[in-house]
Amino acid sequence: MTKKKGAPDPDEIALIEWCIEVEGHLVAAGATLRQAQEHIEEQAEWFTDMFYNGLTPEEAAREALN
Repeated sequence: MTKKKGAPDPDEIALIEWCIEVEGHLVAAGATLRQAQEHIEEQAEWFTDMFYNGLTPEEAAREALN
């Protein structure tokens, strides 16, 4: 099956959904939504590494809060 031009990559979609879950955990821990989003954006490479290393969103949020 060929990928349509401009169609999002399945891994990219999974990463975005994972980051949204991390964001929720950060907000639950006391960050504002804006703070959580900014932190994930500023540390995008680090969060991407955690995603591909198999951390759960909850584990990644804990790492971010340490």
